[in-house]
Amino acid sequence: MTTAQPVALVTGASSGIGKAASLALVEAGFQVVGTSRNVTGVTQRDGVTFLNLDVSSDESVTSVVEQVIERFGRLDVLVNNAGIGSTGATEERSVAQDQTVFDINVFGLIRMTKAVLPHMRAQGSGRIINISSVLGLVPAPYMAVYAASKHAVEGYSESVDHEVRQYGVRVLLVEPAYTRTAFDANSPQPDAPLQVYAEQRHVFDGVMAAAMRDGDDPVLVAKVIVAAATDAKPKLRYTAGATAGRVSALRRIVPSRAFDRQIRKLNKLPA
Repeated sequence: MTTAQPVALVTGASSGIGKAASLALVEAGFQVVGTSRNVTGVTQRDGVTFLNLDVSSDESVTSVVEQVIERFGRLDVLVNNAGIGSTGATEERSVAQDQTVFDINVFGLIRMTKAVLPHMRAQGSGRIINISSVLGLVPAPYMAVYAASKHAVEGYSESVDHEVRQYGVRVLLVEPAYTRTAFDANSPQPDAPLQVYAEQRHVFDGVMAAAMRDGDDPVLVAKVIVAAATDAKPKLRYTAGATAGRVSALRRIVPSRAFDRQIRKLNKLPA
């Protein structure tokens, strides 16, 4: 049976940006399915139906999308929010660690996109909202693989948007800056730490902790996600918050040498 309400599927919905987005979409009139890796069976909280999902598993992704279609008869918005961080100098991290980041942040998003596109094309409408980051636009020393994954999300999203737009489907980007979540605490430490990077890694940890502490409220990002889901004429990119807007603008207009110096200054790297 097809519900008359629009339906949104949000990955990584148990906390942070995903949780705030789920609640905001409920408030905006959506039937919302949120996913988490720690759900047993089908549960409901605050108007959100929760399903277990591992975005690194083809079978899990296929099963969840099929459950949503079977339950509601439609799928109007996918918010690809599930992700994992990375910290440490690139030399300190194994390829296996780096592959895990890409399998969740990039290939997880790709799996979800492939799973929902046939349904959205068939209904002639749909929006896929990919949660990127300002670190998809700028360098991120001591977070190189995370930044690389978000750069990949940027390129993938813009490219696929051109492919599917003629079928009534849009692929959109939301680009937050640092947000007050448990992101830094949940970012795995490097599995092969080197003494040569220890001091600067410690400095980076302090910079990151301060940035997260002073970051935007997830509710602010959630409002931007709702705008991307509901705008009559959606934009390809939505920056979330004043900091994200400034970073995006500066990246476009500031000469590369000056921008490079600013990156080193903000990250407390030697001149």
